[in-house]
Amino acid sequence: MDTPTTPWRAPLLWRAAQLLARAVVGLLARLEVTGDVPDALRRGPLILAANHISPFDPVVLAAACRARRIHPRIMATGGLFRAPVVGPLMRRAGHIRVDRGTTSVHQALAVAAGAVAGGSVVLVYPEGRIGLDPGMWPERGKTGAARLAFASAAPVVPVAQWGSHEVLPYRTPRGMLRGLARAIVRRPVIRVHFGTPVALRDLHPGTPGAARRATDRIIDAITDDLAPLRPDEPGRPRHVDPGRPVDTSRSHRRRLAE
Repeated sequence: MDTPTTPWRAPLLWRAAQLLARAVVGLLARLEVTGDVPDALRRGPLILAANHISPFDPVVLAAACRARRIHPRIMATGGLFRAPVVGPLMRRAGHIRVDRGTTSVHQALAVAAGAVAGGSVVLVYPEGRIGLDPGMWPERGKTGAARLAFASAAPVVPVAQWGSHEVLPYRTPRGMLRGLARAIVRRPVIRVHFGTPVALRDLHPGTPGAARRATDRIIDAITDDLAPLRPDEPGRPRHVDPGRPVDTSRSHRRRLAE
């Protein structure tokens, strides 16, 4: 676990991977990055909270963060760390393993809190999964991102993204080659926006309901920033993935900025 006396620096491997991600995204789509992160926060401690819409999201966010000179440590599903080649690379790059649905998931939060305390930028998906909202708006979030913010006292910057769902289908690797071929021909626009830090200082850990209120604010901020990225798709998206299931049990009431 990182400590405040040992500031974390992104390994050369991760920096090179971000450059590769930028090249891959450029081949498959047109990337537009808006917004920014203040210089004082760019090297951490900082929490980036992004919506999750596609298996292609990590590549897109790696490229977008590279465009803003940010090298985040990603909280990623344990399945990636168990993969023969990807797993060792993820560990060497400094990313944080999350074994969802197990008792060890709490250990990931402790590791992430230590990483942020050590000056890292940590990227999280507050929804905890690829969202299954019918309109592809952010779902009701899990409280992990809020608890990480409380534990580290680090600012939370919302990151809204749109368009990556047009590159890789939900059930990747099934249909992956067809999705990639379609993307190379059509080169969809992928938009990523870095918003302003979410106001959480008036909420206090340990107060009943504080983590839920903080989570809702984070999801609201992502939603507010997502709306301008899809102005002609206010309801259901134009591109519908037939293999993507729909789940309304975690729908989040959208409070779009006026």
